[in-house]
Amino acid sequence: MLSVIIATRDSERPLVRTLAALVPGATSGLVTEVIVADAGSRDDTPAVADIAGCKLLAAGEPLGRRLQTAANVARAPWLLFLQPGVVLDTPWTGEMRSFVERPVRDMQAAVFRRAQPAQSALREAMSLLAGAIGRRPRPEQGLVISADFYRRTGGHSAQASDPESDLLRRIGRRRLARLSTRAFRTNT
Repeated sequence: MLSVIIATRDSERPLVRTLAALVPGATSGLVTEVIVADAGSRDDTPAVADIAGCKLLAAGEPLGRRLQTAANVARAPWLLFLQPGVVLDTPWTGEMRSFVERPVRDMQAAVFRRAQPAQSALREAMSLLAGAIGRRPRPEQGLVISADFYRRTGGHSAQASDPESDLLRRIGRRRLARLSTRAFRTNT
């Protein structure tokens, strides 16, 4: 159902945290493959990907091109783009399965709710309010998108200085669902 794509460069420790959070999705059959699009890491990022059973695509290409190449080889009908170090809140699999099995009308893409570890109730409420009034989604919130919709939007641009933000902008807020599951950015 879901191909996870993670672009890396010297991301050994953050990649471990992200992959660990994906285990419930893999054991439930939701995640069918994880593709690591590496930019020539000099640390143990390739070894981490190999040990975890990920498909490793290593190339010195720009980020947009690596992400698009990974999306082109992905086998699942849905793509989940995550940055290394992003950890999804524990109940993510249920909400994700519901979204990909019954996408909301005209919503073929979604982002997770942005959160910080140990976020206070007040900060969390402010974050929800900011999302409700239209704060632009950010790449660290992840992106789940149907592979077909990804291709129709042109995917990640190889020319954009920030291809992840560029794709979110081209999708547009009106065609982007906001999931209630939180995405945390770990520090290392």
